[in-house]
Amino acid sequence: MTRVFETPFALLEAVGETLGHSDWLEIDQQRINTFADATGDHQWIHVDPERAKDGPFGACIAHGYLTLSLVNLFLPQIIDVQGISMGVNVGCEKIRFPAPVPVGSKIRGRGELISAEEMKGGVQSVVRVTVEIEGSERPACVVDTISRYFP
Repeated sequence: MTRVFETPFALLEAVGETLGHSDWLEIDQQRINTFADATGDHQWIHVDPERAKDGPFGACIAHGYLTLSLVNLFLPQIIDVQGISMGVNVGCEKIRFPAPVPVGSKIRGRGELISAEEMKGGVQSVVRVTVEIEGSERPACVVDTISRYFP
């Protein structure tokens, strides 16, 4: 479910609101391996299913930074700011990884508009994305993303 804002200035009136959530995405071993190859992080808890069976998580787990990177996939499914000439990713704040993501898990992003303020001809917003794990009470990742939108 995507929350649509007709202009970036509409964000100013929605601070504190839940924006909705993305679709579920299954985290398979191929995605984990591809991320390991891209980053050079081949730690056995991520890429060695046989060894990981006897490890602390009972299976391979996704890299925390893989989970964080998927926020970029989830955000456009959560929020759509229209009437802009450009949107810019400014960065992130308060990134946490409360729970591991075991291979085969499904995750999704849930968004909340934490703040929005006018800034140099546009609007800067902070959206907290909580990456939920299907069937888990604890999230995989919680991150405050910062974006700027220019009309």
